[in-house]
Amino acid sequence: MTTCIIAEKPSVARDIARIIGATHQQDGFIEGKGYLVTWAFGHLITLALPEHYGLGTYKADELPILPQPFQLIVRQIRKEKSFEDDPTALKQLKVIRSCFERAEQIIVATDAGREGELIFRYIYTYLACQKPFRRLWISSLTDKAIREGLAKLKPGEQYDALYLAGKARSEADWLVGINASRALSIARRGAYSLGRVQTPTLALVCRRFLEHQGFSSRPYWRLHATIEQDGILLKALCQERFEDKNLAPSALKILSGQPHLKILSVERKCTETPPPLLFDLTTLQKDANRKHGFSADKTLSLAQALYEKKIISYPRTGSRYISEDVFETIHTLLHQLGITLSQPLNQHAVDDHRVTDHHALLPTGESPEGLSPEETMLYQMILSRFIEAFAPNSEEERMQAELSDGTYRYSWRATRRLSLGWRAYSQDEGKDKVEATDDEEELLEQLPTLTEGEHLPLRHSEITEHQTKPKPLFTEASLLSAMEHAGRELTDAESRKAIAECGLGTPATRASIIETLILRELIRREKKTLTPTEKGLSVYQLVKDQELANAELTANWELTLSAIEAGKASAEDFALRIRSYTTDICHKLLALQAEAPAYPSYRCPLCTQDSVGIFAKIIKCRNETCDFHIFREICGVKLTEAHIKELLISRRTCLIKGFQNKAGKKFNAHITLRGDGSTGFEFDSNSHPHRRR
Repeated sequence: MTTCIIAEKPSVARDIARIIGATHQQDGFIEGKGYLVTWAFGHLITLALPEHYGLGTYKADELPILPQPFQLIVRQIRKEKSFEDDPTALKQLKVIRSCFERAEQIIVATDAGREGELIFRYIYTYLACQKPFRRLWISSLTDKAIREGLAKLKPGEQYDALYLAGKARSEADWLVGINASRALSIARRGAYSLGRVQTPTLALVCRRFLEHQGFSSRPYWRLHATIEQDGILLKALCQERFEDKNLAPSALKILSGQPHLKILSVERKCTETPPPLLFDLTTLQKDANRKHGFSADKTLSLAQALYEKKIISYPRTGSRYISEDVFETIHTLLHQLGITLSQPLNQHAVDDHRVTDHHALLPTGESPEGLSPEETMLYQMILSRFIEAFAPNSEEERMQAELSDGTYRYSWRATRRLSLGWRAYSQDEGKDKVEATDDEEELLEQLPTLTEGEHLPLRHSEITEHQTKPKPLFTEASLLSAMEHAGRELTDAESRKAIAECGLGTPATRASIIETLILRELIRREKKTLTPTEKGLSVYQLVKDQELANAELTANWELTLSAIEAGKASAEDFALRIRSYTTDICHKLLALQAEAPAYPSYRCPLCTQDSVGIFAKIIKCRNETCDFHIFREICGVKLTEAHIKELLISRRTCLIKGFQNKAGKKFNAHITLRGDGSTGFEFDSNSHPHRRR
């Protein structure tokens, strides 16, 4: 009997061929021992574009486009202004068709997940193949895992629900993305791109950016008291935050006039801190961005390379746990890696009920040879987290006290390490900490003896001035976290629970969503942060009140897709809901008016006519004989309408923050308007402004 094995990539196919003894290399497949081992190059088959349904032009009366059934086509590539079949995909499909026809049965060895299943099923359907198939389902590519998987092949129909969920997701994204993008483009007479996950992710970035830009910082003051006990200086913080600068000195005077502070309450206890859980893909991407500046997409590529080199387990996992049966192998794995941990091993990350299709990321025990420097960095992160996860809990003694000067109350907190436990293996101890807060715990070698009612001598007191700060702009790490936990502000409890379980996108797709937004010039990278472009802000302003921009839509969809995958929901019912929603969103988007916002006119500083208009990228005089103009973006900051109004009327703006010079340094300044129409910077330090046009 001839068996065809189809893998997702050539590298995986070569490993499988070597293990089963197929050694005769052919063009697009490997043959031997009764096997034909071939491969796809990712998604060779995709859903047909609207052009294949005869709908190449954008017309309102043709929306919504609701294919029934959907057509499958060979992967497309852009050539000039049109699309054509990818020649590489055509060639490999011809090979796969031949292998399918020669074989009596098929073994599916595409990646063990929703997308891997969809890749095979689309090929199988497109080629109208009816040969029986079984599933190779493994979580690593070591020789041992492949051999065990081949010995325990699963019936193909066991993964029908997984395929239906992948198919439903693919068709739903097509319906919403294609129709919403066309509807908005028609309504606004431009080129716009919308999507089920893309648009709410863009909304997250835009909302944070606008909040940050509109934030007005306010000063406040904190009062600190240094007291002494058992020869140890203790730093206590006043519980009241003073927003009136006149009250803080009064409070300091009261404090300074007291020789002692009275202890109102004391709490002392011993605690244990479990180690961090193992990595799933999203937490790996967040940590790699924070530590090494890797983009989410780069981390995924590196992790995939490590997987294909058999160094780590399957990377596109959404679980941070392992099952009991995998835990039984951890002792052996630690021995392979030359690592000794105290027994018994920590089972904090062991939970059968919290393992999804794949367990958390683990090293495989294979020797990490031939890795690039960046692959080595990522592998060391995974290895370090693996060791931490099974090391003992750390043990601490914690103490906190509340004190009083007779008027104001003060808090003091400290901790003493009793046993390092997993912290002894951690690469993060003392590193990469966020900015310290005023009331964080002190880390002391010894804790003092404190008694309620006791008076402690005051050794020092001071006031510190602070500024309120906006939420920071998103980095890739914080955006991934926001996508993972999107919807926390939803009022509907069921929707909030749904998105808490699923988030925006999946661990396997979040990186590509961010890259898509960048590729379509809706957001951009600015050093470590992600900010919206003018185009992205424009899209956000148009759809911010639509359901498409809200996390709740994705919450409901992801919950249903998970239910379809588990065999607990109908893919047909889901498709009907999506078609109804698509019709509704088309009507709403087409109803948007195409007129640009009407800005008032202002007096021109050159010709003195009321003829200065505000446009998307420029402020200019409408008088054809007048050359007055100012570009709205200056040194990386886009002037708001309020800035422009202030500049044209008062000839000087308020202090604007976040300008960036050619050397990349940030600075704050006022923009001034001179009588000749030129602009300049004015600094609070009274340095000379630079002339600008």
